[in-house]
Amino acid sequence: MTKRKRAVKIMYIIVIIVAALLLVIYGNHRVRLKREAALRSPLGQMVAVDGHNMSVYMEGTGSTTLVFMSGGGTCSPILDFKSLYSLLSDNYKIAVVEKFGYGFSDVVDKSRDIDSVLEDTRAALAAAGLTAPYVLCPHSMSGLEALYWAQKYPDEVSAIVGLDMAVPEYYDSMNINIPLMRVSGWAANIGVTRLIPGIADSDAIKYGTLSDKEKEIYRAVFYSRTATKTMINEAQAVRENAEKVKNLGVPQIPMLLFISDGSGGTGFDKETWRNIPIKYIAQVDGGKYIELDCPHYVHDYEYRTISESILAFLADQ
Repeated sequence: MTKRKRAVKIMYIIVIIVAALLLVIYGNHRVRLKREAALRSPLGQMVAVDGHNMSVYMEGTGSTTLVFMSGGGTCSPILDFKSLYSLLSDNYKIAVVEKFGYGFSDVVDKSRDIDSVLEDTRAALAAAGLTAPYVLCPHSMSGLEALYWAQKYPDEVSAIVGLDMAVPEYYDSMNINIPLMRVSGWAANIGVTRLIPGIADSDAIKYGTLSDKEKEIYRAVFYSRTATKTMINEAQAVRENAEKVKNLGVPQIPMLLFISDGSGGTGFDKETWRNIPIKYIAQVDGGKYIELDCPHYVHDYEYRTISESILAFLADQ
């Protein structure tokens, strides 16, 4: 046998082994997903939006509704925010909208331009029986949606409480690796992520107040809602969305920003991460900000401090 034939044979064997291994991994993933089906039963209300199902979670009482809006790629928004909103629901009505592709909502392949995202959110809240005005509590990427909401429908937004939220200027230099997101989505769909120890243990699981059962649910959702095609569409549209929000100026409404130290996956150093929103809030008449010495998912670390500050801030409005 020539060296070339031997090399081809070895490569052929390697391909067969890899294919067999992936088949086993995928089979295990499908079996595990079936076993986890009960854990993925919606925690909130499922409402119809544009022919698909969206998840809206509500708790608490009060005449004012706080709408929690998740950052890009957060697989389980309802549980991610729980450590914070559970401290506020005695005073306010809480709503968590899970965008398409997130949590218990359907994964759909549709445009994620900012108008489409916002109209989905508004429709979901209306279908759940809620009415504006709202206090918007966006994390990360959803800051763009919250600002656009205040720009487009000012009567529907009474205040914005930014949980390390994005402002348009971040996206002037932010590196968004779409190919890596696609690889992550493929790995999740195949079940490769199940082989990585601790990957499903989010900040909410490690540092929040979730019960053991809620942690189990969070992990089950993670394995079915990681880098979905809807999330990828959203990431692809974010620069254009940010530019649209920037061109409409800075909304002049009560605004409180909680700003992290930039760690936890932002891709920015501490000084740059903090300077951008501080410059932004300086353009808001009466705008306030609080710097926190914790990573990007601030509500999973400083939920007590944040809840106390929110109560004080809204009491003054």
